[in-house]
Amino acid sequence: MHKGTVIKRELKQAADAAENVTNSRMLELLARAGFAASGILHLLVGAIAIRLAFGGTGNADFSGAVAELATQPAGPFLLWASFAACAALALWQVSDAIFDYNHLPTKEKAGKKAKAGAQALVFAGLALTLMSFATGTGSGGDNQKTASDLTIAVMKAPGGVALLVLLGVGIAVTGVVYGIRGVKKSFEKHLVMPASPSARTAVTVLGLTGYVAKGTVLLLTGLLIAIATLQAHPEDSTGLDGGLRALRDQPFGIYLLAAVGAGLICYGVFMMVRAKLAKMNR
Repeated sequence: MHKGTVIKRELKQAADAAENVTNSRMLELLARAGFAASGILHLLVGAIAIRLAFGGTGNADFSGAVAELATQPAGPFLLWASFAACAALALWQVSDAIFDYNHLPTKEKAGKKAKAGAQALVFAGLALTLMSFATGTGSGGDNQKTASDLTIAVMKAPGGVALLVLLGVGIAVTGVVYGIRGVKKSFEKHLVMPASPSARTAVTVLGLTGYVAKGTVLLLTGLLIAIATLQAHPEDSTGLDGGLRALRDQPFGIYLLAAVGAGLICYGVFMMVRAKLAKMNR
C-alpha cells in the first residue's frame, strides 16, 4: 500500500478516535458543569461590582472572582472542580470548531467554527486562571496594573498599537453583539426551553438582562483599550475591573455600576440554568 495512503488512513482513525472521545457522555456532563462554573464566576464579579458601587473593595474581574472563590469553605476543591469543568467545556468547543458544522454552507460554517474557537479560548482562559489559583501561583492583587503593564508591553512591539486598537474594537463589537443577542432573545435557540410558561419567562428575563449587562461590560472594556492606545495612555487600559470602575466615575455611575452588577448576577444565574438546558447534541 502507498505510504501516503497509510498515513491518511491513520490520521483519519486518530481523528475519529478524538471525535468519539469528545462526544462521550462524561465529557458532555463536565462541559455542562463548565457553564455552571462560568456562571458562578460571573455572579461573583457582579457581586464585587455592586460592592464597589457602594464604596467597598475588590477586583471586579475574573481573577478577583476566583480569589473570592478560593476563600470559600472547600476552596481548593471548588477551584479544581471548576478548572476541570471549564477545561472540559473548552475541549467541547474545540471539538465543535474542528468536527462540527461541516454540513453547512461555507460562510455559515466558517462563522460557527470561528465562534466555537473563540468560546474555546474564553473557557481555556478561565480554566488557566482557576488552575493558577488552585496551584497557588495566582494572585487576586492589582489586576488593573497587570492589564496596564501588558498593554505597555504590546504597544512597544512592532505593530502593537494597531493590534491593541483592533483588540479593543473587537471586544467592543463583541459587547454590542451580546447586547443585541439579549434584546433579540436569540440565546433561546441554543436552549431546550422549559415547558412551564413561568419558567420560560424566568429564563428569558435572566438571559435578556444578563446578555445586555455582559455586553455593556465588554463594550466599556474594549473602548478603554482602544482609547488608551490611541491616546498613548496605556495606564488607562485597565481591563474588566477598570471598565467597571470607569462606569462608576460617570454621572449616576454608582447606580449604573450597581445595575450592571445586578445584570452580571442575572447572567451568572442564566449560565447555571444553561448548564441544564443547553443543546449539546451533535
